[in-house]
Amino acid sequence: MRKKVGILGGTFNPPHIGHLIIANEVLHVLKLDEVRLMPNANPPHKEIQNRVTACQRLTMVELSIKDVSLLKLETIEIDQGGTSYTFDTMELLRHREPDTEFYFIIGGDQVEDLPQWYRIDELMQNVHLVGVPRPNKSLETAYPIITLSIPQIDLSSTTIRNRIANGETTQFLITDAVRDFIRKERLYET
Repeated sequence: MRKKVGILGGTFNPPHIGHLIIANEVLHVLKLDEVRLMPNANPPHKEIQNRVTACQRLTMVELSIKDVSLLKLETIEIDQGGTSYTFDTMELLRHREPDTEFYFIIGGDQVEDLPQWYRIDELMQNVHLVGVPRPNKSLETAYPIITLSIPQIDLSSTTIRNRIANGETTQFLITDAVRDFIRKERLYET
C-alpha cells in the first residue's frame, strides 16, 4: 500500500490559521497519511516581502504545526534554493520517495493560473492536484483536479503582515507560538 502525502506549498510569510485549516481538511477528507507544509525558496510568480529569511519562515511553519502530529514540515525547496517550480519539486520528491502518492494542494487563485504553470501537463500525470476554495475564486478548470468543499476563511499572509505593521490584533489568526516568534524577531514592523 502506497503512502498518501499531501503537499501544501507557499511562502508562509507568515503561516496563518487558514493554512492550517486547509492542511487539516485535506488530510481528513482524502484520508491522507500526512500533509507537509512546504515553504518556497523563490516562488516564480511572487516576491517574498519584508526581508524575512527562509530560516525564519521555516521556523514559523514548524511552530505553527508543532502540536499536530500529521502535519509536517517539508524543506526540499528551501534546501534546493533558487526558483521553485512545482513540477521540478514534485519530480525530486517522487524520486526520493517512489512508494509515495503525492497530492499537491492549491487554492482557487492558483487553479485559475494552471494553464500558465511550468510543465503542467506532465505534472498532472505524476501527482494529484487538489483544489480548495478561496473566497471569490473559481475551482473550474479544464484540468482533472480533485476539488474539495472545505470551510473557508478570507485570510492572507499579506493581511497578517499589515495587521502587525499597524499594531492590530492577530489573535486567533496565527498561532500563539508564531505570534511570539514574530514579536521576538521583530518581523513585519514598519
